[in-house]
Amino acid sequence: MIRPLPHAGKLALMAALVLTGATMGGSTAFSQAVAKNGQVTDEIGEFCANITDAARDRRHALQLKELEGLRKDIDNRIAQLEAKRAEYEEWLKRREEFMKSAQAGVVDIYSRMKADAAAERLADVEPMLAAAILMKLNTRQAGIILNEMNRKAAAELTGIMAAAARPQDPS
Repeated sequence: MIRPLPHAGKLALMAALVLTGATMGGSTAFSQAVAKNGQVTDEIGEFCANITDAARDRRHALQLKELEGLRKDIDNRIAQLEAKRAEYEEWLKRREEFMKSAQAGVVDIYSRMKADAAAERLADVEPMLAAAILMKLNTRQAGIILNEMNRKAAAELTGIMAAAARPQDPS
C-alpha cells in the first residue's frame, strides 16, 4: 500500500529532485515543470531557506566531531611520544652510569698495571681512547707509560691530549 507523503515530505522530495537535476547538470522534465509553476518553486525556495540553518548546524556539528576525533588522536600520539622520550631518557641515564663506572674501572686497571705492560696495551687501543685513559691517570703514571711507548705512538697520544686540553676549539 502506498501512503501519500505529507506536505513537508513532498517539498523535501521536490527540493531533492530539483537539486539533484541541478547538480548533475541535467534538465529533467520534473525540474522544468517546477520551473514553470511559480508556486511550487516558491515553496521549494522557502523550504530550502528554512533548512539552511539546520543544515549548516549539522555540518558544523559533524566537523566539530571530526576535529574532536583528530584531537584525541593527536593527544594519544603525544602520550606515546612522551612515553618513548621517558624510556629513552631512562636508557640514556643507565648508559651514562655504565660508561662512568666502566671508565673508572678501566682507568683503575691501567693505573695498577706495570708501565711497560700498560704502554703495550695502550698502543693497541684506539688513540682517542688511549689518550682519554692517560688523561685520567695521575701525571706521574701517565708520564711513565708514555716513556715506555714507542716514540711515534707516544707523540700521537701527546698531540691528542694537548688538543683536548686547549680551552677553545682549534677550528
